[in-house]
Amino acid sequence: MNKSPRFWVAVALILCIISMLGASFVQTNGGSVTVKDLRWETGSGKMMSALLFIPSNATVKTPAPGIVTSHGWYNNREMQDMNYVEYARRGYVVMSIDMYGHGNSDVLYTPEIAPTSVGMYDAVKLMAALPYVDKAKIGVTGHSNGAMAANYAVDLDNKADKPLIAAVLLVANNATYTNAAANNAYYNKYGGRDVGIVAAQFDEFFFRVKQADGSMSAPKDFINQPTAQSFLNYGLDPTKGGEKRVAYNMYTQTVSNTEAIRVIYTPYEIHPWNTVSGSVLVNSVDFFQKALAAPNPLPGDNQVWQWKGVFNVLGMIGFGLFVLAISKVLLNTSYFGALKTAEVVQPQPAPTGKNMVWFWVSLVLTAFVSGFSYLYLPAIVNQQGFRPVQFLQAPVFFIGVWAVVNGLFALVLMLISWFFFGGKSVSLKERGVTLSLSRLWKTIVLSLVVVASSFLIVFAADWLFKVDFRLWVIPIKAFTPDKFGIIAMYLPFFLTFYFYSASTCSNTRSWTARVYRIASNLTHNTKHHIITLEIALQQRGWRRIIDN
Repeated sequence: MNKSPRFWVAVALILCIISMLGASFVQTNGGSVTVKDLRWETGSGKMMSALLFIPSNATVKTPAPGIVTSHGWYNNREMQDMNYVEYARRGYVVMSIDMYGHGNSDVLYTPEIAPTSVGMYDAVKLMAALPYVDKAKIGVTGHSNGAMAANYAVDLDNKADKPLIAAVLLVANNATYTNAAANNAYYNKYGGRDVGIVAAQFDEFFFRVKQADGSMSAPKDFINQPTAQSFLNYGLDPTKGGEKRVAYNMYTQTVSNTEAIRVIYTPYEIHPWNTVSGSVLVNSVDFFQKALAAPNPLPGDNQVWQWKGVFNVLGMIGFGLFVLAISKVLLNTSYFGALKTAEVVQPQPAPTGKNMVWFWVSLVLTAFVSGFSYLYLPAIVNQQGFRPVQFLQAPVFFIGVWAVVNGLFALVLMLISWFFFGGKSVSLKERGVTLSLSRLWKTIVLSLVVVASSFLIVFAADWLFKVDFRLWVIPIKAFTPDKFGIIAMYLPFFLTFYFYSASTCSNTRSWTARVYRIASNLTHNTKHHIITLEIALQQRGWRRIIDN
């Protein structure tokens, strides 16, 4: 039964509402955890953003341990939902930050070293100031560059009059093993803190150690390397003693009158999988429960964060369905209805001879230039001075330049087709490329209305429930007004790509339509033959055989 677009709008909204309610129920542990959206100005004079999770057991009279956690490079605070859901369930006060220059935090330029530019220690100082947090039990953790941020926070904490960090869990990034100021001698930078490392056996970026022959060890052999062994032996030089230590064993030793933990976990995973790994979570929970004593201890394998992931994906589905359905609803209105009355583009004959050869050559060239430019453009784009200072994120700028290069190449192909391979024989109007100013204006207005109405749902999810819609690293989330300026900077890059690529596609649209028509006829004829065969078999009394 065919349903009206309004029906699907209703279905989409219901899916989004279920997503919001379900994700919120999971991350608040059924309402027992309060979630706050923080914005505060740090000592740097810049604003930081974080999500704060306060379990009901954390009060002024019964302060709870605190954990500051951070995402990796080019991600945001919601990427730590596996951790903040499970830590908060166990009674920890959790702060999931947007590092400076990420998410809703301001960009911080500093001539000094990186510790002051990531923001982890600023969050630690705020955590220590909260009256319901046990200041003697504050831990830091993060994934990839979030682990780097935790490492840098220790550097700053070591310089503080009164250190604040009691435990450190580095997920998917190295610890500091040697002291550059002492001829790279092995040392214990972490002192009496409890420290753990999650070193995936197939990590693409870290846990490789240079060997005597100049080669690099594999991450899966990290536990046997002198760096790992020195870490597990509290900074002892492996060439001067120390026992051979193994993964997953939680070692303890008295350092500065404190029992300090050292442990390395080596999951059978790749780097990005650590953020959604149930086994890594088991290790993380066990580590912090040992280091900081969870107020509400639960086994590491007692996990519910996956349900939040399910609800997040449901919201993505609802969002996508809403975009399509609301577009159809608007196209049925009197104002936008004219966009549906466009002249039907008649399919042109399929190319033959040299035109056919050029068609396939252009397809091969498109694939080759796309792949070749993706591999070799970074060497040009990343050169000093090539990227204007306004474009802060180098990878995003590279993707923009890559889009422009491929868009302009599409234009070159279109011009070659137009002048040398029969392109002039079919007008732009017949190709469906031209558009009147009136129709162009209505198309732009339609796009803006669809985007605005769709993102109203996203902002409602953020404002009411502090959740978004996402699948792993693919989010649909609310954003702050400053992002409009960033969008405006990158918009010309992608408009170039989509405009010229769409125009080039029109060169093959008529042939594609012809192929589709042939396929439709073939399907219709096949169906006709099957029906004819079934009638013949029925006449011969074989219907029972067919049903069986």
